[in-house]
Amino acid sequence: MAPKKDAKPAPAKAAAAPAKAAPAPEPEAPPPPPPFDITSVKVEFTPDQQEDYREAFGLFDKVGDSKVAYNQIADIMRALGQNPTNKDVRKILGNPTDDEMANKRVDFEGFLPMFQHIVNDPNKGTLDDYVEGLRVFDKEGNGTVMGAELRIVLGTLGEKMTEAEIDALMAGQEDENGSINYEAFVKHIMSV
Repeated sequence: MAPKKDAKPAPAKAAAAPAKAAPAPEPEAPPPPPPFDITSVKVEFTPDQQEDYREAFGLFDKVGDSKVAYNQIADIMRALGQNPTNKDVRKILGNPTDDEMANKRVDFEGFLPMFQHIVNDPNKGTLDDYVEGLRVFDKEGNGTVMGAELRIVLGTLGEKMTEAEIDALMAGQEDENGSINYEAFVKHIMSV
């Protein structure tokens, strides 16, 4: 086929076409936090406190070998007035499998630094933090939330609770309208 009359010859190649800028590299994911080092925790409890904690720890020893199963550590800490998440406890224990949680055991001397770490945790929520979190559900701004709504939240968000746990937690907290004064509720929970 013959070239068209109006067709222009292709321009000569430029010496070098400017290179396109390379795409920005993807940001690297932050490295995982280092495993918890139990030896780095300095135990600061008084001898009287340690004796009280030892007594509470002993109540969870079901075998009689002065040790408790990994899956009891969170319960002991809660019995001693702390409120660690299950995730925090697993992290302290080295992220064990479910089988290890049920079968591995720890003695009091191994438990005490773990407990000290939880007590010293700067990320613990305060009463004001929890009240502020529940204020989101206070649609009328009157200091109350609907008990049914709170039950749904407790059963579906975060560390999900069972119906029995929710019933035990909310026993006697709802008024005749099914509402809960959330500040009193948080104070109750933190005192238990």
